[in-house]
Amino acid sequence: MRKKYLLCILVFILLFAMPGYALAAEKLIVYTSMKASLIDKLRDAFVKSNPGAEVDCLTAGAGELMAKIETERKSEKILADIIWTSEVPDFYEMRQDGILEKYIPPAARDVLNPFEDYDGFFIAARLGTLGIAYNTNRVKSAPAAWSDLTRPEYKDAFGIANPTLSGTSYMSVALLARRFGWEFFNQLRANGAKIGGGANQVIDAVASGALAACLAVDYITFDQIAGGAPLALAYPREMLLVPSPIAIFKDSPNMELAKKFLDFTLSREAQAIIAQEGTLPVRSEVTVPAQFNIPAPAEAMERAIKISYPEMIAAKEKNVQQFMSALQGP
Repeated sequence: MRKKYLLCILVFILLFAMPGYALAAEKLIVYTSMKASLIDKLRDAFVKSNPGAEVDCLTAGAGELMAKIETERKSEKILADIIWTSEVPDFYEMRQDGILEKYIPPAARDVLNPFEDYDGFFIAARLGTLGIAYNTNRVKSAPAAWSDLTRPEYKDAFGIANPTLSGTSYMSVALLARRFGWEFFNQLRANGAKIGGGANQVIDAVASGALAACLAVDYITFDQIAGGAPLALAYPREMLLVPSPIAIFKDSPNMELAKKFLDFTLSREAQAIIAQEGTLPVRSEVTVPAQFNIPAPAEAMERAIKISYPEMIAAKEKNVQQFMSALQGP
């Protein structure tokens, strides 16, 4: 009887150790604003290297994700384990609210880190860039400097996404104001610069020929080019670099798996996937495909306009008002 009992236990263990019979695989929930093609490839690669793990990704705009997190906080349960977007101010706010886990990954010493006040609550997993997207049918000579946007070929034909709708646009406006002053935006206004809607909308306008050029996010522009749009992306010497932070929620029920996922996003394998999608990795040894014509990560960091993120966040209302005044007038 005892032998029969032990045999049953052995068969039970063997059955549920077989593929397709896992009792309860670990499941990680990731909230992200990264584009689907990128996050899907990263998820698949992570799961492949971590047998038994499952990853569910909710992909949406950063604003939608923050609204969802706020709703979940009111219910006293954030459902996600990981948050990864390009809205830097949100991460400072979440850190201040005490909902992020402090974790310094081993790779922290090996990656490019744009946060001078880095303390382990969030870390950049990619380095988004913004340049000047221009319609190659309308503009024959690529703009080489930000001041080129005041030239006649951009008269009434340059657009900037509304900084109240686009976080990356606000950060870019703050960076340009930091480097060139608000007089730069007065000059753009004198040349008929326009305030558009969101980041995608202004690029669509350039692709259609309604605008000659716009302030544009790297991967959005490259996706349009891959689809046949008559666009190119130029990077003036002074680069606009917008990091995409990743963090773990403090009350994650899958803390060890969440740490493994964060570690993975900083690995060479994951950073190579990020580079293939047309945006900058945080590892300087990872090469971005030549077709994108983006400066190497270390060079981009060196060329990036420097700013204090806490100061930029604190001055947002004032900066947006100054931007609107400069572009629209009193």
